[in-house]
Amino acid sequence: MIKKKIKKKNNVINFPSKLSIEEKEIEAIVFAAAEPLDIDTIKSKISKNANVEKILLKLQSEYSHRGINLVCISKKWSFRTSPNLSGLMKQEKTVEKKLSKAAIETLSIIVYHQPVTRAEIEEIRGVAFGTNTLEILMELNWVKPGGRKDVPGKPIQYITTDEFLSHFNLQKLSDLPTVDELGAAGLIDSTNIDNAIFGTGKFYKEKQNHKKEDIYSNIDEMLSSTLDSEDNK
Repeated sequence: MIKKKIKKKNNVINFPSKLSIEEKEIEAIVFAAAEPLDIDTIKSKISKNANVEKILLKLQSEYSHRGINLVCISKKWSFRTSPNLSGLMKQEKTVEKKLSKAAIETLSIIVYHQPVTRAEIEEIRGVAFGTNTLEILMELNWVKPGGRKDVPGKPIQYITTDEFLSHFNLQKLSDLPTVDELGAAGLIDSTNIDNAIFGTGKFYKEKQNHKKEDIYSNIDEMLSSTLDSEDNK
């Protein structure tokens, strides 16, 4: 009688791959950090020279299907609970505070026109500030002073923070919708908005850079397709 060998299943969890010393160091540094870190900061903390960006992307891929994910927001890296498990992390009792219409309008103006002064915000809104409108946005750490404008009086300019991007899960300002997209969605009446002044400042610059990148990528595609067609002749 021939006895069949029964293979026992291995219940040990195997990680996708072994990590090098540099990869372990970077993983530990980001995990232990009290706040998100940029690549230069991480480089300054590891013991050897390494391609930090490449290692971060590898770790990001390996953590993508786990309970915690490695994320990059505004060029800074941190570990966060997977969005699919966010419900487990919620407190049983939550206190919600609704932003006033004035605060929402002020935030929107700063987002699309930054850097912008208090007087410029009031001019765009058409009304003077209410009490603590800017202060509320700064307490949320969505808005902060961004230097002074080089005009008489040197008024303070306001800009959005990395926390604003993080809270709304944005990589950069240019990920926000344009005036045409907002109008198409029925969120604003775009017929009453001057496109020449909407989306000025940093948002406008990022949009312009994105357009340039698209142009270059289109040129690359055209050249590639031309070379391929010549090869096939």
